[in-house]
Amino acid sequence: MAIRDIIRMGHPTLRTPAKPYPIEDIGSPQFNQLVEDLTDTLADSGGIGLAAPQINEPVQVVIVNIPGGENRYGELEAVPWSVYVNPVLTVLDDSRAGYWEGCLSVPGLRGFVVRPQKIAIDFYDGDGEARSITAEGFTATVYQHEFDHLSARLYVDHIQDPRLLVFEDQMIAHDLGALTKDLQEEVTRGIR
Repeated sequence: MAIRDIIRMGHPTLRTPAKPYPIEDIGSPQFNQLVEDLTDTLADSGGIGLAAPQINEPVQVVIVNIPGGENRYGELEAVPWSVYVNPVLTVLDDSRAGYWEGCLSVPGLRGFVVRPQKIAIDFYDGDGEARSITAEGFTATVYQHEFDHLSARLYVDHIQDPRLLVFEDQMIAHDLGALTKDLQEEVTRGIR
């Protein structure tokens, strides 16, 4: 078990595009160690996704593990632990919705981000098999958030109004989700 340090916004690796992972190396001891480190680090952090650049490994490998059920985003579809190597994301429908996003590399902050809500993903799995899936709603948002790390982007880069970037403790203390509802709707509709 290897829990790695999660690097934070400001570290240059987070702003450097990740290199494609060599397909022929999937399944190698180095690959398996990277996946194990990502898994252990994600479990320790309590997050739902982690990209290799977040543990200072500038390669295109992501893991996602979304527990299903009710939470602050509503009723979520479970996404069992999965590995995504060299993912390519395609927007299938430009219908957009916004969610308050957080990030293990931007601790203590939340930001309201509007993203497309129906996507397709082509990728290699942890066994080196080419796969394709589609995702909608919050699950599509999670994938876009995690895959952004592979392109040197953070969720804060997508915030359209700086009033929708807040400290998490202040968001909870002052119910900023409710207080900014009108602004969230304007941003989602593209008025701002």
